[in-house]
Parts: sequence; C-alpha cells; structure tokens
Amino acid sequence: MSDHFDLTGKVALITGGSRGLGRAMAFAFAQRGARLAIASRKIEQVEETAAELRAAGAEVLGLPCHVADWDQCDALFDGVLAHHGQVDILVNNAGMSPLYPDLESVSEALFDKVIGVNLKGPFRLMARAGTHMASRDGGSIINISSIASLQPSPHAEPYGAAKAGLNALTESFAWAFGPKVRVNAIAAGPFLTDISKAWDMEAFSQRAASTIPLQRGGEPEEIVGAALYFASPASSYTTGTVLRVDGGSRTG
Repeated sequence: MSDHFDLTGKVALITGGSRGLGRAMAFAFAQRGARLAIASRKIEQVEETAAELRAAGAEVLGLPCHVADWDQCDALFDGVLAHHGQVDILVNNAGMSPLYPDLESVSEALFDKVIGVNLKGPFRLMARAGTHMASRDGGSIINISSIASLQPSPHAEPYGAAKAGLNALTESFAWAFGPKVRVNAIAAGPFLTDISKAWDMEAFSQRAASTIPLQRGGEPEEIVGAALYFASPASSYTTGTVLRVDGGSRTG
C-alpha cells in the first residue's frame, strides 16, 4: 500500500523556517523524504536550524530572506532552483504581528511592514513558485494564515487584514494555477512559539478556558498534520481551502 504522505523526491521551500511552526514543518517534511530550503531574515538562526536538520539526516539549503522585499524573494527562489533544481512545495510561513498600544499609534511604516511580510511577499513567492510548478509536474503551495483573518479581534487589525488578503490569494491562485498546482491555507490559532513568550500567559490561560474547546495553545508540532496533508498526495483533490488548526478557537 502506498504512503500518501511520502515526500521522497520533492523539494520544499519554507519561509520563516528557522523556528516555531516553520522549524516543526521542516523536520516533518525531512522525515518524509523531502529535500529542504529554509529561509528567514536572520541567517544565524537559519544556519543553526539547517545544521540541526543535517544532523538528523536531511538535505537542506539555508538562505536569508526578508520576504517583504521582492528582490530578496526572487533571489531566494532563484537560489533554491540553482541548488536543488526544482521546487515542489512552497510554505509561506514567515509572518509578523507587532504589538501597539492603540490604533492611532500604528505608523504607516509599521502598517506597510505588516502587509509586506504577511501578504506582499507571499504573493511574489506564490507567483514564482506557481509558474514554476505549473511548467513541470505540478506542486503544492501552503499559506500559513491565522484565525485573525476569520474572526477579527482587537490588537491585530493590520495583521488580520493581511491574513484575510492571504486567504483571498489562496483561492484565486488555486484557480490561476490549477489543475496542476494545489494552493491551500492553514488558519493557525494561538501556538506556543517564540512569539508567545511575550504573552501574559496567565491571562491567555484564562481566555483559553472560555474561548478554546481544547483550553490551551497549540504546540508547534501540532501544525504538522495539516501541513503534511497539504504538501503530499493525500490532498490530491483539495485546493483553494482554508483549514482551521486552532483548537476550536472562537471569540466569546
């Protein structure tokens, strides 16, 4: 019986791949046989994670990239093609959701940065990857969105708007590059990554008890099942979908 989650022979490019959700997906894809390219703004973190992946037996290329800059996106994609010769899976995982005291304090520069990282960069990488995949044997694009795109809440307005735009791109790119390329998104709930270290965990736990059926935040490894599904032949009849992985999170 064939393994529908086998990624042998595939090349996966993961932005924001040096830590958190991206790191968890990188290890999972490698365990399923994929060759990897991981990218992040800080090359030191990329090299550290790449070394850990190699120690685990993975073939991995680590590159720096600030995804809000299209020149850097192009350099990243071209670098992966030069090294691996192909890209079969793109995971747009890089993101940012800065804190601000009130809406009037949100500067134009901050707003543009949030849109750049969460929407503008993924657009360019999807355009490059989708065109490349469609010219070959197809592939899979996975956008890491957020429940903030589906149930907007205070203190995440620019971020929620950017991720809602990413959901829209997910559906439109599924049409643009079908039938050979599948494009899906994961609407992630609150995950306990490096970013969560800045949270008031006591207040979060109290909110989780009343707004999340599982009553907790997710661990990075808990994104892996959905990511493997979308990356692999298991999702061969799934495209243009936004899948919630959020513990059942609802505002209330």
